[in-house]
Amino acid sequence: MRIVLLGAPGSGKGTQSQRLVERHHIPQISTGDLLRAAVAKGTLLGLQAQEAMAAGRLVADEIVLGMIRERLGESDTREGFILDGFPRNLAQARALDELLRTIGQPLDAVVQLNVDYGELSRRIAGRRTCSDCGRVVNLLTLPAGALEQERCPKTGQPHRLFQRPDDNEATVAQRLRVYDEQTCPLVDYFRGQGLLRSIDAEGDLETVSARLAQALAG
Repeated sequence: MRIVLLGAPGSGKGTQSQRLVERHHIPQISTGDLLRAAVAKGTLLGLQAQEAMAAGRLVADEIVLGMIRERLGESDTREGFILDGFPRNLAQARALDELLRTIGQPLDAVVQLNVDYGELSRRIAGRRTCSDCGRVVNLLTLPAGALEQERCPKTGQPHRLFQRPDDNEATVAQRLRVYDEQTCPLVDYFRGQGLLRSIDAEGDLETVSARLAQALAG
């Protein structure tokens, strides 16, 4: 199963990716995680990315694609993968298509997670990230007492949560505008390839997970 989860910020891509990882034992590939890991390891691509970020520039698509190519060469991707946060625009989608054709791992499906923008703003404001393992939780949807019972897999201690600077309500409107302009055109692009499946991503976690499973089975 080789899939892309497509959706606006706060639509639940990260949460549903984690569930697919547990269910299908395939890795979630997040470009943000790849960038951080490459920078931390000091790889050639990581140094190039660090230079761009230090200069206040966006990391070039060629660098990100290089990291994705390296990641897809690892053994745990043989049964499939979940791309989360990439592609973000048409240029990236076309480049990704070419990369996946070259390595013989074309996509099986692209699932669009649809959520009302008012609900997205509410969700994003409640989102928190563990500073140690990177796990993302939402204070608004997390069952009562669940977080207290869970331990960070890296430290064995309670998660140390923080709110990302771009997860506050002041920045949400701008992020959604960028999504409309750059990422929404991917819907027609992947629909034209016969890959697009769309689900209602509002509702409780189990309901949305069931919809996603049904979409992937269809």
